[in-house]
Amino acid sequence: MNTTSLSARRHAGRQSRHATRWSFFGLLRAWIDTAAQRRHLAELDDRMLEDIGVTRDTAKAEAARRFWDLPRSY
Repeated sequence: MNTTSLSARRHAGRQSRHATRWSFFGLLRAWIDTAAQRRHLAELDDRMLEDIGVTRDTAKAEAARRFWDLPRSY
């Protein structure tokens, strides 16, 4: 085995660990954002909910979801 391929593999391994670390922080950020959005949704009055086309029941159901239950867009 030559040293170039060994070096390349080590570099790829470090990149993989960094990608995993950053994806964890991205997921953490998504959880925090989702929890905040659901709290804000729960605080909207009926007029505001009507403006965005959401019923009170739908808003309650969405606000009651757990923070780790992310929307499909994540």
